[in-house]
Amino acid sequence: MSFIKTDKSNLVEPRVKTTPQNVNEANEALFRATMNLPTAAKFCGMTQKEMKLTFWEYLKYHPRDYVHENLSS
Repeated sequence: MSFIKTDKSNLVEPRVKTTPQNVNEANEALFRATMNLPTAAKFCGMTQKEMKLTFWEYLKYHPRDYVHENLSS
């Protein structure tokens, strides 16, 4: 197959609409480490910088829900 016959519309991914549900799901996935930052940003339709800022805000206003036991004691 030649590069001349490549359909350019297949090379661009469709834009994902950013919704509060998508952002919440991505923040939860980042917190639980089931999704990395580039994947979460793409899932939400955001840039990586926007996702990082959103996740920092998420961490600021959502308390920990786990107990960290100090292993050195």
